[in-house]
Amino acid sequence: MSMDYKSTINLPQTAFPMRGDLPKREPGWLAQWSEVDRYAQIQARTRSRPVFLLHDGPPYANGVIHLGHAINKILKDVVVKSKVMAGFHAPYVPGWDCHGMPIEIQIEKQYGKGLPTAEVLSKARAYAQQQVDRQKGDFQRLGVLADWKNPYLTMNPVNEAGELRALAELLKKGYIYRGLKPVNWCFDCGSALAEAEVEYHDRTDSTVDVGFAFDDPQAVAKAFGLAELPAATGQIVIWTTTPWTLPANQALNVHPEFEYSLVSTERGLLLLARDRVETCLADYGLSGEVIASAPGAALSELRFRHPLYAADPGYARTSPIYLADYVTLDTGTGIVHSAPAYGVEDFQSCKAHGLTDDEIISPVMGDGHYVPGLPLFGGLMIWEANPQIIKALDAAGSLLRQTRHAHSYMHCWRHKTPIIYRATSQWFAGMDKVPADGGKTLREVALEGVEATKFYPAWGKQRLYNMIADRPDWTLSRQRQWGVPMAFFLNKETGALHPRSVELLEEVARRVEVGGIEAWQSLDPRELLGDEAEQYEKNRDTLDVWFDSGTTHWHVLRGSHADTMTFPADLYLEGSDQHRGWFHSSLLTASMLDGRPPYKALLTHGFTVDAEGRKMSKSLGNGIEPQDIVNKMGADILRLWVASTDYRQEMSLSDEILKRVADTYRRIRNTCRFLLGNLDGFDPAQHLLPPEAGVKLDQWAITQAHDVQQAVTAAYERYDFSDVVQRVQNYCTNELGSFYLDITKDRLYTMPTDSLGRRSAQSAMYRILQALVRWLAPILTFTAEEVWACMPGERDESVLFETWYDGLDAVQGSDAQRAWWNDLLALRETGSKVLEGMRKAGEVGASLQATLDLQVDADWLERYAEAVPELRFFFITSDVRIQAEGVTGGEAVLLSQGSASLAASVNTDAKCVRCWHQRPDVGQHADHPELCGRCVDNVAGDGETRVWF
Repeated sequence: MSMDYKSTINLPQTAFPMRGDLPKREPGWLAQWSEVDRYAQIQARTRSRPVFLLHDGPPYANGVIHLGHAINKILKDVVVKSKVMAGFHAPYVPGWDCHGMPIEIQIEKQYGKGLPTAEVLSKARAYAQQQVDRQKGDFQRLGVLADWKNPYLTMNPVNEAGELRALAELLKKGYIYRGLKPVNWCFDCGSALAEAEVEYHDRTDSTVDVGFAFDDPQAVAKAFGLAELPAATGQIVIWTTTPWTLPANQALNVHPEFEYSLVSTERGLLLLARDRVETCLADYGLSGEVIASAPGAALSELRFRHPLYAADPGYARTSPIYLADYVTLDTGTGIVHSAPAYGVEDFQSCKAHGLTDDEIISPVMGDGHYVPGLPLFGGLMIWEANPQIIKALDAAGSLLRQTRHAHSYMHCWRHKTPIIYRATSQWFAGMDKVPADGGKTLREVALEGVEATKFYPAWGKQRLYNMIADRPDWTLSRQRQWGVPMAFFLNKETGALHPRSVELLEEVARRVEVGGIEAWQSLDPRELLGDEAEQYEKNRDTLDVWFDSGTTHWHVLRGSHADTMTFPADLYLEGSDQHRGWFHSSLLTASMLDGRPPYKALLTHGFTVDAEGRKMSKSLGNGIEPQDIVNKMGADILRLWVASTDYRQEMSLSDEILKRVADTYRRIRNTCRFLLGNLDGFDPAQHLLPPEAGVKLDQWAITQAHDVQQAVTAAYERYDFSDVVQRVQNYCTNELGSFYLDITKDRLYTMPTDSLGRRSAQSAMYRILQALVRWLAPILTFTAEEVWACMPGERDESVLFETWYDGLDAVQGSDAQRAWWNDLLALRETGSKVLEGMRKAGEVGASLQATLDLQVDADWLERYAEAVPELRFFFITSDVRIQAEGVTGGEAVLLSQGSASLAASVNTDAKCVRCWHQRPDVGQHADHPELCGRCVDNVAGDGETRVWF
């Protein structure tokens, strides 16, 4: 009768489920982490280690988190957890940017405009806190471990006070000044904008070619070497895409080295750049003759009448020619109209030629309308005024041509509306201003800082360098309410700072530290100034919000969280747009305050696009929300996608991509489950063997895990998380799944429970899993905890308390040993192809139904002689027959030493019902007629012996 040998088989057993059910299980882990305060536990256990500090760039406290937020926080969490695994103390304090325009706009939307300042501040503070709490919950759901109980908020009074102290330092060091300059101005914001708050969009505008009449024809003739002009009148011609700036024209610019020509046309004399004459005349529908030419330098200080000179007495003024190197011949006429209130280069040129701040004409108000008293156009919105200006130019005889021009134009990043340069009185940090100590300028120090910083990816260095090299002075002031005040006292008559401003800022900071920025709003100047109070008024400007976040290295790292954080930070990690934003402002402030960057390294990641490379947007309907991914698939799937994607470029995401990520997750999870299942009954304290005492294949597997760990930890070190995922995935699929685990099943299932062969495999698997679960922990943070909870033996309560596993030795790691195994692996790969061919031909259903015929030479046989008796287990066939007379046929295999070829045939021996091998000794034992000889030994005897496989 057939006997049931099932009880003699060691089948895998584990509480680790096959299905992840991540959306259901992950919240349980979060609850547990919260209950025991997992973050605090990690900090306490790692306190004595070397410090690695990733400083969190604060997201803005407004609205739900989107995919970009999720990518950013997950990457940071992977960095921090991998550093903990690498043996560092890695505190992670999350932060939020809380002041500024968007929140103030929300308050206006909800409660209307015109609220008292105190009420605006109160409501803005409450709104920001509500947004912080909302975003915090979403970040925690992603598995991000951080000091959520004690984050930094730029609106915390201690941080607001810290900003004021940073401002005082910059003032003392001599970097800050007040002046009239064109700044980026948004009409909708009613405020100056930082460079990082400007984006560019295509726009089509009216363009005009406009003539400025000769004011002194004789002077023009002299400049061109003529005794007199052939006509009494003429015009110098400019081209502009901003007709609205013409009422503010105060000069004209020509290049000193370009040639300029007087051209006689049916419209009279025209003054144009010589290289533009032919094109311009064709554009104007005119014919003409050049009567004289002269270099631009000869035209300096010639004066021409405003193009609206004849239209209204308010424009009865002249504009001088100033020489300027920035004039080009790419388009236009080679002459540039200069309105110093509305252009940076215009402003610089006019100031260099002696124009004072009081002389600059600036008719555009903060809301985009002309001042009421502007002749002809008073009260009009500038964009609406363009047609009226063009009409007036035509009536005045100054218009030569009008066209439409498509170009890239500045827009507000919040309102998506066009902005302008507008000269206003603002507070600046001077890029090229020599500080009070006579040292290097801010630009020089910042550029040196870029050189001293390590960049991931490397191209970020040149990007940030160029931005610093070319940027104008930093406009620090804003005209808002919900922001840290520039708490200056200004003389009512002169506008000068109080001579004790640095000291007074400290006095204000002490009050703000207790009562928040509201303390400045309610402060009576007499409290600090005494009898001087009548001479001074409080400055109403607030600080640029980029100053808020840009000084967190001062008021967070060395301020509110100085007990847990260090300066400088080891790493800042943000999206690539922060070369213009937080990276930039942080570098500038630290360069002024400390003479060095606030970070040792910068890591930037790209933005999300769909599978077709299109930017995700609501209008296209191709956006994917992180909350949806987490709710449907689990946070670990989202984390795996983030880690597996090359963040150095645009990051593609779609439902199909997520499905592929889920497949990768299942392969990794199934590998962990197989390892756990076969560790059933294994007690490391009793059964763990030294690597060198185990079966040779197990020694090889431990060596492979050692090699993978070297590569994985190196990839973590260089923040190459996609390489981590790729290596782990390949390891689970190839070295483990399709090779090592496949081979060891026989030994694990059929050998006696406590046999050396089985304990050897379990010992190797235990070591591999100890390493693997740690490799996964920074990325698959929930799954790693679940694996850890199911592992055998005594262990700490969390894998996050561990460091990289140190129980892997390269016991088969010599060059000779590696060559021995590589050749054998090459044989197995070829053998698998031969067996697959038999399966496809229908000759066998499984490899155990085949016999492998191996033809080898003498050198091969000498190298592998000891392993030959066990080769059938390596190839997972029922038999391996060796022919050592030389290689004459079959599938040849390329080896490093010796030569071999493979063939296979159908095995006709009887099948053992227990191990399924087909062997000639099946049925030779009377008590177990259905078993092969080794199974009889394993069931009724001392058990078989394995040395190699």
